[in-house]
Amino acid sequence: MNRFEELKTLILSLEDEFHKFYEKDNKAAGTRVRKGMQTLKKIAQEIRTDVSASKSSMEDLKGSDGK
Repeated sequence: MNRFEELKTLILSLEDEFHKFYEKDNKAAGTRVRKGMQTLKKIAQEIRTDVSASKSSMEDLKGSDGK
């Protein structure tokens, strides 16, 4: 769940930058938004990989129990 909290914190930290970019046409804020979204993408992919690995290991355990 730590990664989930990291995602929430990242999204909340970008809120002001989104506002600056879309409402105030601040181009530098757009760069920070893009960088933040790239970080978000990276973390999301890491979570996807972890979930897939966990599912696989759960299925392996069920299969080895003979159930």
